[in-house]
Amino acid sequence: MKVYRSVDEIPSIKNPVVTLGTYDGVHLGHQEIISFLKKNAKRTGGETVLFTFHPHPRMVLYPEDHGMKLIQSIDERIEKLERFGIDHLILFPFTEEFSRLSATEFVRDILVNKLNVSMMTIGYNHHFGRNREGNLELLKELGIVYDFKVEEIPAFRTGDISISSTKIRKAIQCGDLQTAKLYLGESFSFKGKVVRGDQIGTKIGFPTANMQLLTPHQIIPTNGVYAVKVKYANRTIKGMMNIGQRPTVSELKEQRIEVHLFDFNEDIYDNIIDVQFIARVRDEQEFESLEALTNQLKNDQATCLHMLA
Repeated sequence: MKVYRSVDEIPSIKNPVVTLGTYDGVHLGHQEIISFLKKNAKRTGGETVLFTFHPHPRMVLYPEDHGMKLIQSIDERIEKLERFGIDHLILFPFTEEFSRLSATEFVRDILVNKLNVSMMTIGYNHHFGRNREGNLELLKELGIVYDFKVEEIPAFRTGDISISSTKIRKAIQCGDLQTAKLYLGESFSFKGKVVRGDQIGTKIGFPTANMQLLTPHQIIPTNGVYAVKVKYANRTIKGMMNIGQRPTVSELKEQRIEVHLFDFNEDIYDNIIDVQFIARVRDEQEFESLEALTNQLKNDQATCLHMLA
């Protein structure tokens, strides 16, 4: 997969079959669109082009109050899209100036004049352009004017529930990892750098790797204890993670993300680890003593090992 961060970098593409979207999470609905995209490209002898934006448009349009939490970092999104066999990925730099471009101007100036689009493959309810004025009907009209085809993708559903990145974010924030996994097609995960903590876990027999997230806008599950799998140095290690303020050992009310790795005793400070969330174990709670906390952690470990078996 070739990645471009500007349309000026793009070489001539053979019969570009293009789709648009933010693709945060690359969930099953997105994967269905990609499947349609690839089928159309194969049928027409063209190449697949996924056109997305970075940063997320809401972060640019509402810089002080976007409230945006992302399912994936941009690097994780690139990695996942590459797994699905996209030929070309355009990470278009979203700016305030670009946001003022009308839908018709976007199609004419970018998709037609820069990409020479051959076919648009787009969801039935997708909107784009200034004030989200662009839609499927406008694309069909412009397709006649600028000589490109438009292929509509019907709604993709899991059971009786339509899929959206917004629903996945809500599920993750509530700790509903099963729903998130159902929609994503795989367990929710994020990456972080291991940093030094205050070593309390080591003192009570449960050393933890404290994580510093790679992006400030990374969505994380609600506070609590989770059974996880951690990818590090081409290995997968079972463990349990605590997200929260550690009320038993700290009065700072500062949220921490800590993971205890089972049967693991290596120095991994300053390394990047990838945490895959398997199941939620319990809410975070305050204990009357370190001994009571330690006993609960032993129970949590047994529960996690059972869940991860």
